[in-house]
Amino acid sequence: MSGRRSITILGATGSIGTSTLDLIEREPEAFEVVALTAQRDVAGLAAAARRTRARIAVIGDAALLADLRAALDGSGVQAAAGHDAIVDVAAERADWTMAAIVGAAGLKPVMAALQRGGTIALANKESLVSAGDLMTGAARQRGATLLPVDSEHNAVFQCFDHEDASRVRRVILTASGGPFRTWTRAEMASVTPEQAVKHPNWSMGAKISIDSATLMNKGLELIEAYHLFPVGVDRFDVIVHPQSVVHSMVEYIDGSVLAQLGTPDMRTPIAHTLAWPTRMKTPCAPLDLAAVGRLDFEAPDIDRFPALGLAKAALVAGGARPAVLNAANEVAVAAFLGKRVAFLDIAAIVADVLDRFDPPPPATLDDVFEIDAGARREAGRAMEALAA
Repeated sequence: MSGRRSITILGATGSIGTSTLDLIEREPEAFEVVALTAQRDVAGLAAAARRTRARIAVIGDAALLADLRAALDGSGVQAAAGHDAIVDVAAERADWTMAAIVGAAGLKPVMAALQRGGTIALANKESLVSAGDLMTGAARQRGATLLPVDSEHNAVFQCFDHEDASRVRRVILTASGGPFRTWTRAEMASVTPEQAVKHPNWSMGAKISIDSATLMNKGLELIEAYHLFPVGVDRFDVIVHPQSVVHSMVEYIDGSVLAQLGTPDMRTPIAHTLAWPTRMKTPCAPLDLAAVGRLDFEAPDIDRFPALGLAKAALVAGGARPAVLNAANEVAVAAFLGKRVAFLDIAAIVADVLDRFDPPPPATLDDVFEIDAGARREAGRAMEALAA
């Protein structure tokens, strides 16, 4: 990297945000923090803003503004609050923006960052799943650089032929299989949230951990990959790889398969986007293949994990289907975490909503929000029917 790079982190107190901060704080002379945001974690946000000497800290919950101001008193860091304030700082000039706000709440800030230009490191799945065409269109129009942070997409990015995609035969995303990879459907019927959030390899937030356990996460990643890498919808595949060492692969027309390997540490893909187009040191443990000993691969079981099949069907159908899938899944996962529905009900709720709700494709971001709201209402009805 040359020169000091200005940084904004949208979602600074989540797992991706804190990993990003860890890397930035190891090289403070290389980065200048413009803005940090969080939804409700005042203490975490204020502490990070003080450490990095951020210009502004924004808390999403407007009722917490006074608390944030008190926590930042004497620091010189400006405080703001509310969703509109997050969108405003996303639109402010920064060389590099980490988009790590979870859920549909990240859509407007990501769009604001894309319309501003610069480099956006994308960790918000919903942006491409629910509004992929709109987001990539904005990036092209404004000359923004969109870099994927998910370990799988980042791996593909590193292996992909960006000069001539016609040379690519397949993009293969790897999946760990989650904590229930070998469980039967009968065994999964009694899964608890506490069991489901214990991912065997990765340290992640609760929602993404549940998505990994159902394999919905891999389905959402297929939809994202379609918008990131310009190959046909039929040239994306998933393979289960329990060790999470091979993060994804690109197969070429000559039979060559290029793969990116590494230890399961999100700081590796974050660092790749943070330093791109160069490289930077990380504290990640080096990969010791002799210690790993073996690498296993198997086909995903759609019968035991129907969420992956639902996502594949939504990708092929296109239009509003991915946004409906995503919104229904968010509602169902939240209900499972709240112990209001069973683990196997998550995919059943999503399937029910997809069967009953088929709005026209979105033309604007407001359309996406309408689709999202409608799918959430339908998911609520589906849960009521389960409880009846």
